[in-house]
Amino acid sequence: RTIGDRIGEAKASGNLGNTLKILGQFDEAVVCCQRHLDISQEQGDKVGEARALYNIGNVYHAKGKHLSWNMAQDPGCLPQEVKETLQKASEYYERNLSLVKELGDRAAQGRAYGNLGNTQYLLGNFSEAIAFHKERLAIAKEFGDKAAERRAYSNLGNAHIFLGRFDISAEYYKKTLQLSRQLKDQAVEAQACYSLGNTYTLLQDYERAIEYHLKHLVIAQELGDR
Repeated sequence: RTIGDRIGEAKASGNLGNTLKILGQFDEAVVCCQRHLDISQEQGDKVGEARALYNIGNVYHAKGKHLSWNMAQDPGCLPQEVKETLQKASEYYERNLSLVKELGDRAAQGRAYGNLGNTQYLLGNFSEAIAFHKERLAIAKEFGDKAAERRAYSNLGNAHIFLGRFDISAEYYKKTLQLSRQLKDQAVEAQACYSLGNTYTLLQDYERAIEYHLKHLVIAQELGDR
């Protein structure tokens, strides 16, 4: 501010906003991220503007998740305050998405699609969540980003469960399992086995359910995860 560096001030405000978000001070975080957005728009800095929109979306997303943690509810069964917060997150991600499309930034589009999928899932809009996660998956494959691909499969599996499409969920969870083994991520592998166990229980294929729950148990014991 002293040297009149507006872009520098914008970036510093954005960093402050992200730090306050991590500290759980969501309202202060929004103020700082909004300053990042305002200055970026004033300076015609499209990249900064996109980043600020994404960051504000993240603050509302984190706030929504934080508020809903205190209430163990299924996606979609949310109090009004949580719903409004997640809807705001979704709006900022949408604005970010249209801007990064304009900028031709595919990696940023992937991130926006993933977060839109996650917010729509929490809001109980499972069909919308699936559409966004499929876009996320396509971009992850484009970039050869195995970790993002794995997350997309997992999220697609979760959303199909709530639509009662258990067989489709099982296919997605199997892909999650396959990738978690490729990535040598045992905790995620265990999680995938657990999801498959539950899905096969819902499909009333109890032999297979037992098989996956046993795999989950073995990894949990290996990891010493009580």
